[in-house]
Parts: sequence; C-alpha cells; structure tokens
Amino acid sequence: MIPLPLAFGAPLLSARIRTTPEDFQVDELPAFEATGEGEHLLLHIRKRGANTVHVAKVLAKWAGLPEMGVSYAGMKDRNAVTTQRFSVHLPKRIAPDLATLASDEIEVLEATWHNRKLQRGALAGNRFKLVLRDVQGDAAAIDERLQQIATRGLPNWFGEQRFGRDGGNVPAALAMFGGRRMRQDQRSLLLSAARSALFNRVLAARVEQGSWDQPLDGEVWMLDGSRSVFGPEPYTDVLAERLARFDIHPSAPLWGEGELRSADAARALELAALDDEESQALRTGLEGARLKQERRALRLRPALLQHQWLAADVLELSFALPPGCYATAVLHELGPVEDASQA
Repeated sequence: MIPLPLAFGAPLLSARIRTTPEDFQVDELPAFEATGEGEHLLLHIRKRGANTVHVAKVLAKWAGLPEMGVSYAGMKDRNAVTTQRFSVHLPKRIAPDLATLASDEIEVLEATWHNRKLQRGALAGNRFKLVLRDVQGDAAAIDERLQQIATRGLPNWFGEQRFGRDGGNVPAALAMFGGRRMRQDQRSLLLSAARSALFNRVLAARVEQGSWDQPLDGEVWMLDGSRSVFGPEPYTDVLAERLARFDIHPSAPLWGEGELRSADAARALELAALDDEESQALRTGLEGARLKQERRALRLRPALLQHQWLAADVLELSFALPPGCYATAVLHELGPVEDASQA
C-alpha cells in the first residue's frame, strides 16, 4: 500500500476510535420507500458487533432459505453499531416470528413488504457518528481543519477496508492475475481492490500536485451524485462555477479495457502515476478480466459535517457521505487514528 498524502498540510491530532462499538455508528440512508406489497420482506435492522454477511446468514437460517434468498444494499462494519436494510424472499408472504431474531447483535426496527429484492448499491448514502478518544492535538487547529473540509471537500480515497487486512488484497489480486484460482466472491473482491489501488495512486499524484479539486487540461468531469461523466472540453467560466458549487468534480480512472477518456495533462498524469511494474501488472490483469474503463470523482464533500468536543480529549464527528465513500477519508485529513478494535 502506498502512503496517502494529506491535502491540507501536516497531521493535527492522534487519537483512538472503536474503543467500543458505539463509538462508530453508521446509518444507511434508504434510496426508496417500500411499496407495502410483494413477496420480499424488507427488514430495517440495527446490528452491533456483527458484519453484514453474518446477519444475512442469520436471516437465511431464520427464514429457512439458502443464503442467496437474502439481499442487502451495502456492507457495514462489524466493530460498530449500524443500521441497514435487508430483503428476505418469502414467496408465500409467510414470515417466521420476528421476535426470534432479537439478540445482543440484532434488533429489527421495521419490517415491510416490497415488490423486488434489495439490489446492491440501492442506498442514498450513509450517515456517520464517530467518537475519537485520547485525542492529542490543538483543538483550535482541529476545528479550523474541519471547517476547511466542510468548505472545500477532501480527496475521495478508497478506504483501507477495500484492501483487506494489512493490505493483502492487492498481492492476492496479483496472484490471481498470475493464475491462482479463486472463488467467484473472492475474485470480485480482488478485482475491486486492484481497481481501487490504481485509483488511489492517481489521486495521490493529484494531491501531491495540488490538483485534486482543480482542473487539468484534458479533464474528465463527473456529475455530483451520479456516475455520469463528460469531457474533455475547454475549461470555461461556466465549468468553473459548477466546480465551485460542487455540481461537478474532476475524476480519475477505475481501470479496465479500452482507451482512457482523459487527454493532455490529465491523461499524462494518470499514465505516469500507473507506470510502475506493479501498476502495470494490475492494469493488465483488469484488462484481461474484461472490466471496462470507468471513472470516479477525485473529491467528495461530507454533508452536514458537525463536530463537538465531549471532553478535552474526546471529539465527536457527524456527517453523511454518498455511497461508495469512506469515513476514513475524513479521519485521514486530521491525523493518525488508531483502530482500538484491531489492537
């Protein structure tokens, strides 16, 4: 894993997080309302100290279904308190007693019927409440840094969760590209890790250059809140105004086969950032897997970013992020934060 540069200057704090699961709270923001009819039971669940896959297995066993009969929109952390939706396919619309699901890990908050299964990515985003403890650093400087992030946004890094324990997913992806056989679920995970690693390398080059939130010649623009892109095209006052109000963002490649859409200085930077031996191997592997060239925004702006000092060394942060964005990107810009759950 390459070290990720900082966009706003030197680290301002050191701290610990997840000393208890309640210090890392995530609420999934739904993308739609349930129809109230259909054969898919939509469960809104609060879980504590359990990962999403584990809860899905519990639900499958409860319903007497194979695991493929349970769906969810996104993965949530284990060492946390999180809420999210699951759908359970019950063609006869007969559900076992919901009370039997209750445990220290699982609480059912709501159950409604819906006319289709929950698709991956079918969420509007996630709302976070994080508590940092044993904070060492100047409170006034930290307050100022958080205000900078709220105003300017921050680099849209893929978080360390994408790369597995000790960053092992990228070496595993290289082994897979070299011929090692993997299960289909492992294969998908490793392809995502390879793409994410290449994206982060391009973003690191843009941060070091100071252009992660500024245009380069040949820029490809991404519309905020979507996967739609346009450009390259000449940079105009209209584009500058849209960039300033966060309607569009500079982008970098999610690698795959086909030509890069970027041109000129943007394309040159992307190719230079991905010209080392390992990056070349990852690029070749992704092209061989027949993934197509896509793009991802280089910056994000946390919505409703707020913070308060619960004590002289305890800082609470709250904010919302779009799907596919990582809370650790916010923490990264403050300084090193130790995950107590991994100690």
